[in-house]
Amino acid sequence: MPLPENETPWPPPEMAGPLASMAVDDAWYSGDRDRIRRAYRPKSAEVTETGRFLRFWERPKRLDTPDHSLHIPLPGDIATTSADLLFSEPPTLTVPTPATQDRLEELADAGGLANTLLEAAEVAAALRGAYLRVTWHADLAQRALLTVHHADTAVPEWRSGILTAVTFWREVAADGVHVLRHLERHEPGRILHALYEGTTTNLGRAVPLTEDPDTADLVSSLDPAGDGQTIATGIPRLTAGYVRNIGPDRQDRGSPLGRSDYQGVHHLFHALDETWTSWLRDIRLAKARLIIPQGYLNSAGPGLGATFDLDQEVVAAINASPTSGESITENQFNIRTDDHMRTAEAIVRQAVRDAGYSAQSFGMDGAAAVTATEVVARERKSMITRDKKARYWGPVLADMLEVQLMMDARLGFSRVTPERPRIDFGDSVSEDPQATAQTLALLTQAQAISTEAKVRMRSPDLDDTAVREETERILRETGQMVSDPTTVGAEGEGVPDGGIPGDGGRPGA
Repeated sequence: MPLPENETPWPPPEMAGPLASMAVDDAWYSGDRDRIRRAYRPKSAEVTETGRFLRFWERPKRLDTPDHSLHIPLPGDIATTSADLLFSEPPTLTVPTPATQDRLEELADAGGLANTLLEAAEVAAALRGAYLRVTWHADLAQRALLTVHHADTAVPEWRSGILTAVTFWREVAADGVHVLRHLERHEPGRILHALYEGTTTNLGRAVPLTEDPDTADLVSSLDPAGDGQTIATGIPRLTAGYVRNIGPDRQDRGSPLGRSDYQGVHHLFHALDETWTSWLRDIRLAKARLIIPQGYLNSAGPGLGATFDLDQEVVAAINASPTSGESITENQFNIRTDDHMRTAEAIVRQAVRDAGYSAQSFGMDGAAAVTATEVVARERKSMITRDKKARYWGPVLADMLEVQLMMDARLGFSRVTPERPRIDFGDSVSEDPQATAQTLALLTQAQAISTEAKVRMRSPDLDDTAVREETERILRETGQMVSDPTTVGAEGEGVPDGGIPGDGGRPGA
């Protein structure tokens, strides 16, 4: 399928529903209260239902009063926690061939793969998923690049649930009326580029790539014998992959896009913000106020009003009759701190639970120091969600790293044989070294563990060869390495010429 025709509605109508949902989730993820309010602003064609209860950010903002609404960025915290659980420890990438392994590690280190995955996982938690894209720029880096593209600026194409092509877009210029968009379409074996000048709702007409400096350098890479839009990759694979955050989409079970961590939790975000706004309102109202008789005010002159000096000394004369019965009344409201705190905590607990996590993952009920085993037990729900998400990430990440190696070799940046790596996700909770040492000491005292098992328990990331070598070093240094008596005798290696005593002098073996 080629790039879109001129004057095509954009974004495509079939993406209207998913993109509208992503726009709301993106507003919550941003933490910007103005963006959240705009996301819930009724569209011109919408009619507000009579008597419908409006949630906190759906209520119209009064222009004649100060805006004291408060937003607590729990949605952003949920997305960050999701990424931390998956990639706080970078995954281990393994291929059989040593040369390919070295190049893979070099690409991962030079390209900042660990940070790339953290960014992709955080955005995916908020926007239902994220794209991993393989690209290159020979003038900037002598290697193939693995980058992230967000799901709310992409139009995917699926067949039997498998991504067959995807069109990314970005706005390179906009003046409020005209919009200049760059479209980048990935198909197996090729990448197509085009520049369109249109409006906010229409793609408009195609213009030369040289019309914008950001796309002008692509011209030299286009296939001279092609249609003026194509860059041949030289490999039969798609250079982009989509990672679902988690599935299924509960609102559209047939959608391959997956679902956001925020799905079904928006009402609790509204409630949390309303609770904190009410709490701050109590604080504002609790400021001490003095209710005084009109006669206590000092006139500033005809037509200039009157004032009361709060710093005036008590002994100063007040122009009022002492027998009038008039007095100064102090007024100060209570701050319902405990009520608001308990309400907010209950909402947060329910929100993170509905998103698939344990409250302990957000610093709740975790003041006392505990071992990693206890942490995993307390955060069981978070760990289950993490493992489910890892199963979505593993196959796509392995595919894209293999494509990166293929493009790296195809472009002449390396000469290794591309292979599909094995992905092992790191532990999201690191074991306390002191707790591990105490466990090993108790097992050693009970004579219930071998030196090899102790090495494996201390360093679970070591392979079999490294474990054997480390075990031998420990035994040798501690004097526990005992020589085989059949190979080492009193006079050195082998058996003395007299043979083994008691065997009749027969040569030993």
